Amino acid sequence: CTDYPWDLFDLSYQARSSLKMLESRKGFELKILKALSTELTVQTQNMLYHLGEEWQKLAVWKLPPSKETIGPESVIHSELHLCTLPSKEEEIAGPPVASVLQAFAVLGELRTKLKTFGKLLLKYILKPLISYPFLQPFIEEQSDVVILKFRSEKPDLDHSSPAEVFDKIKFILEVLHKYLLSKLSLPFGLSLNKKECRVTLAELLGDMIWEELSDCLIQNCLVNSIPSNSSKLEQYIEVIKSTEEFEKALKKMKFLKGDATDLLKYARNVNSHFANKKCQDVIVAARNLMTSEIHDTVKITPDSCVTLPKLPDPGSGDHVKMQKTSKHLPNKMVHLENDSKLSKYTFSLPTCRISASVEKLMELAYQTLLETTASTDQCCIQLFYSVRNIFQLFYDVVPTYHKENLQKLPQLAAIHHNNCMYIAHHLLTMGHQFQYRLTNILCDGAATFVDLVPGFRRLGMECFLAQMRVQKGEILERLSSARNFSNMDDEENYSAANKAIRQVLHQLKRLGKVWQDVLPVNVYCKAMGTLLNTALSEIITRIAALEDISAEDADRLYSLCRIMVEEGPQVFTPLPEEEENKKYQEEVPVYVQKWMTFKELMIILQANLQEIVDQWADGKGPLAAEFSPAEVKSLIRALFQNTDRRAAALAKIK
Repeated sequence: CTDYPWDLFDLSYQARSSLKMLESRKGFELKILKALSTELTVQTQNMLYHLGEEWQKLAVWKLPPSKETIGPESVIHSELHLCTLPSKEEEIAGPPVASVLQAFAVLGELRTKLKTFGKLLLKYILKPLISYPFLQPFIEEQSDVVILKFRSEKPDLDHSSPAEVFDKIKFILEVLHKYLLSKLSLPFGLSLNKKECRVTLAELLGDMIWEELSDCLIQNCLVNSIPSNSSKLEQYIEVIKSTEEFEKALKKMKFLKGDATDLLKYARNVNSHFANKKCQDVIVAARNLMTSEIHDTVKITPDSCVTLPKLPDPGSGDHVKMQKTSKHLPNKMVHLENDSKLSKYTFSLPTCRISASVEKLMELAYQTLLETTASTDQCCIQLFYSVRNIFQLFYDVVPTYHKENLQKLPQLAAIHHNNCMYIAHHLLTMGHQFQYRLTNILCDGAATFVDLVPGFRRLGMECFLAQMRVQKGEILERLSSARNFSNMDDEENYSAANKAIRQVLHQLKRLGKVWQDVLPVNVYCKAMGTLLNTALSEIITRIAALEDISAEDADRLYSLCRIMVEEGPQVFTPLPEEEENKKYQEEVPVYVQKWMTFKELMIILQANLQEIVDQWADGKGPLAAEFSPAEVKSLIRALFQNTDRRAAALAKIK
């Protein structure tokens, strides 16, 4: 077996064939068959052992020390040594590559050897070349060996272009084809598997590694080459051409067979991949914006312009149709339009602050819709619905991700309210702006976002109203420590009531500062008015429920109420400029429902019986507009002793 004469392997092949034929016949001596089978197995294993040693000399792997993790630092040390013996010395130095491979084929071990070789080739050479753009393959030729090695070069980009990757892979396969795989053409009849003898070694290896290799090329090369902008789709034709040329080269070397492969199909289906990638990128970018901080804000005014893309002139649309229609109308009807115009601010969003991330989110939505106008029909539909998915994702993600902060921090609740109103404001017209620039499928009324508007308005209102309920609860809790405003002649009771009122005013002023310049002015005033009204209503209810109010109690209750009347309007500071807030402080009765009721209560606390009757004015006076007869009578009984004058006054309150 030292010189590996071909007759020995041929004999082994014939012995196995004869043994199988004898085993199929009945009546033959079984002991002889077993002995022959055993001897044949021993000889076969002996030959395989020596062939394995020769194979290890012909294809030698120099691998990095750590085989568990293959990284960019370690893979550069991978080498493949291919033995190339001169033809004159073949008989002296040992069996050539072809003889060893033929022997493996005869013994049925060729596929196993090629499979192991293919795994190493993928792991240490082909896949690293695809994944790491800095790797460059080269060969070092010596007298009896060719060494396949790597060198490191600084890449221009993070990812190599498909053409560059294909060139590297072709270089490797060409080297293998020249020095290893083209050495053997299996003659018919040498293999037990007749199908195997009709294929070359390149085909065998190609069948074993192509599926994994093409998948790696798709996931780590072609995916990165998919353009992120529709304007670059035309340039992708070069990628398709380079893929076709790559496959032609592989077919020429017999690595590939057949017409269509998954690699080329993927490259040609670029429109679908572009849409999928674009949609995925849009959703990822949107989610990152949604999970960013809310408190980083920008100011929105009726005059401010959001950075939105300039839309192209529509090929057809409602404006064009109106022009065509107007040509057929009589001249008298054309000029029926009213000369008065709506203000340019009529449909503008009021001045407020929104999250910078939400402004960027709307820009992302508009940019994506602009992409749809230059895309294929299928891509257009996918991108359009990805924009809808952005807003549906916002509806689900933001309230959940920021739940704790929205509950605890009043300012963030106000900003979130504005964010939702801002988005709803744009959703009203977003679909209409692109209606005649999208595919025909979407032009028939499907390109709309109006259905999302009520949900966003509700989302913003629910969050802010929840914060309002929290603030109302805190106001009522503070007033609960006022000891029902009873026995104000007691210093401890008066001090507790005074402290409770001061705490309420402090809370309102603190809220005013965090909501100032954030909420729209009208929303701010309504919110502060509602909270101040809650405090006044509670004070009125507690004082009106008292059964006995002495003169000193009345004076002290009046002084407490005066604090609310004097300092209450100061919480209405929606604008940073102090002077501009005066008009809102003067309009307190507009926003505080119980304001006049509270002032009438203060009058009662300081008035005599006749003044109260005059304020009632037979049920037509200001007092009657704020209190019921029963409430006024209850206050009179609490303030005045039971005398004929009190009885007469009570009789007039009806």
